[in-house]
Amino acid sequence: MKNDQAVEILNKILEHELAGVVRYTHYALMVFGHNRIPICSWLRDQAKESLTHADEVGELITSFGGHPSLKIGKLLETDKHKINDILKESLAHEEASVLLYRQLFELSEHKSILLEEFARKMIYAEELHITEVIKMMREPGALAGAKEPASV
Repeated sequence: MKNDQAVEILNKILEHELAGVVRYTHYALMVFGHNRIPICSWLRDQAKESLTHADEVGELITSFGGHPSLKIGKLLETDKHKINDILKESLAHEEASVLLYRQLFELSEHKSILLEEFARKMIYAEELHITEVIKMMREPGALAGAKEPASV
């Protein structure tokens, strides 16, 4: 594994996590209705967690001799702000996160315990988020036909 390959993937992850901060903050500002307070709280927690992830990734970038990117990943404004639309966009964001962390895992597997274990931890966290979002999108009491969480 070459450090520049790791830094390249880590910078993509950094940009994606920073986009998550913006995305989840925006979503929290756009929620209205009876369940606004708990949903906004959850979205703001997601924004804070994305910032924590970005910070951890940035530290790894500098540890491997790289320069953290100042870019932010893709931000898509759909102008759809119903809760289910927000959750669908959140699900897509979390699934993209898993793919990025899997790239890091595949690059580092058996080559860097530090990166391999970090990637493993992050895949776990992101897959957990996916299952939470899927549950939030279900109708109360609905279990049949539920989308399967990402496989390992």
